[in-house]
Amino acid sequence: MTNRLEYNDIKLIDHLKELFPICRSLTGEGTRKTLEYFEDYHKEYQRLKFNSGSKVLDWEIPKEWNIKDAYIENIDTKEKYAEFKKDNLHVVGYSEPVNKEVSYEELLTRIHTLEDKPEWIPYVTSYYKKYWGFCMSELDKKSIKKGRYRVYIDSTLSDGKLELSHALIKGKSEKEILFSSYICHPSMANNELSGPVVLNALLAYVKKEFKTPKYSYRFIMQPETIGSIAYLSKYADVLKKRIICGFNLSCVGDERNYSYVNTPFANTLADFALRGALNHIEDVNVYSFLNRGSDERQYCSPGLRLPICTFSRTKFGCYPEYHTNADNLNLVTNKGLNESYEILKSIVMAFETGIYPKTKIIGEPQLGKRGLYPNISKASKIHPAEMRMNLIAYSDGNNNIFDICKIINSNLNSVVKEYQLLKENDVLE
Repeated sequence: MTNRLEYNDIKLIDHLKELFPICRSLTGEGTRKTLEYFEDYHKEYQRLKFNSGSKVLDWEIPKEWNIKDAYIENIDTKEKYAEFKKDNLHVVGYSEPVNKEVSYEELLTRIHTLEDKPEWIPYVTSYYKKYWGFCMSELDKKSIKKGRYRVYIDSTLSDGKLELSHALIKGKSEKEILFSSYICHPSMANNELSGPVVLNALLAYVKKEFKTPKYSYRFIMQPETIGSIAYLSKYADVLKKRIICGFNLSCVGDERNYSYVNTPFANTLADFALRGALNHIEDVNVYSFLNRGSDERQYCSPGLRLPICTFSRTKFGCYPEYHTNADNLNLVTNKGLNESYEILKSIVMAFETGIYPKTKIIGEPQLGKRGLYPNISKASKIHPAEMRMNLIAYSDGNNNIFDICKIINSNLNSVVKEYQLLKENDVLE
């Protein structure tokens, strides 16, 4: 594939639409196609491959799974149900191949539905135990009549590889900010694709805006859980030495409330950064590490304790469409994706501007002579330079910019812009 446009010249939702039909899993052709899509835009990516059966920390890389087709067929009427080619959630992920006749009673035991959401198809997997099965809406399941049925799943489970991609944009410092997301779910828009789509927008932003960034930036796309474990089996020592802040991106494409999962003790730069970036936004949902569920589990585990939070719009498992076919292109919007991107972009800008502002002047600076404060005093309910003066007041080199946002009750974007202005005028360093 050859691209005529840069990644961020294309609407984020259009990237998502392009990738949505692909059937991804922990391994296989769908995952490779997804990685290739982003690698074509960003040549900085390097592909990592782990052989089936190889040991990664306490886990083992599973067989590679690929699927071409699947369906249930009434032998007498030839009517088909749960057709994979119509919706790739119709098959239990990692189903072993099957082609046989089953009774009506056995068939029903192999069909997964959601009784409380009768119109939706659930997403079900069985990665580490041999199994086959189908997923349907409860309404469609009820339409299956007694009779003889053929079940057909044209899949393969064979020795292959688990693959992931990572990119490192080197800065002046070896200290790194990490962005991670996962590429292992089939056609679900928010839970799966929103994360890597926004992650790659950040990669494009860092490359374009900072030719020699102050910090280094690491970007990872991997199958959830087993992918991060595989990555850590290879890079744990490097990450422990270099990562000072990081974010796992999950479910960042809807327009509902922002949310994030703190690190185990909520006391890292990542925790402070999200708190500062989301300051002034109403109804942010903050979850403790006890509510973990994505790759933050691996990054923050004992023995590693990397400073990595999970950032979301609506947290995984907390919206009704989660892990169903209703998590589709109607749920995710370009506005939702862009707003998440802007939040994370403000954090990058903060790091590149400086996260520990320090005044260069003893006493209160004379801002008027610098054109930063009105020289004519008059009564006003709104102080003309209140945030500017408050930022200076807490810029002692010890308070990080994220905490200052909370102290002076301002959002990160505004504080960073003030910081840049004060640096240009030789007030702060």
